[in-house]
Amino acid sequence: MSDDLSENAGSRFSIGQIVHHRNFDYRGVVFDVDPTFQGSDAWYAQMAITKPPRDRPWYHVMVDGATHTTYVAERNLEPDPSTDAIKHPLIDLHFSTFADGRYLRRGGAH
Repeated sequence: MSDDLSENAGSRFSIGQIVHHRNFDYRGVVFDVDPTFQGSDAWYAQMAITKPPRDRPWYHVMVDGATHTTYVAERNLEPDPSTDAIKHPLIDLHFSTFADGRYLRRGGAH
């Protein structure tokens, strides 16, 4: 798990980017990226109903207006065109600033 795009060169989205879930119509912000699926087989069987590829990136997303996070396959996300901030109780734990439609990680990493 890394926030450095050079280490996750195959990732379409980056930490701090606001995304939209194609199937469940919610906005959120990416706070971590796994280059491939890192969950259990049982979780995948129960939660990944559309059976997205395990060998592509998966994203940890804080859901706007909620208190939970989600684990989402890349193919289920798209860039969110809104420049509005996300409302989530963990925002300040992971990010220091919101500017130009994206969040900047604490410690200066993007």
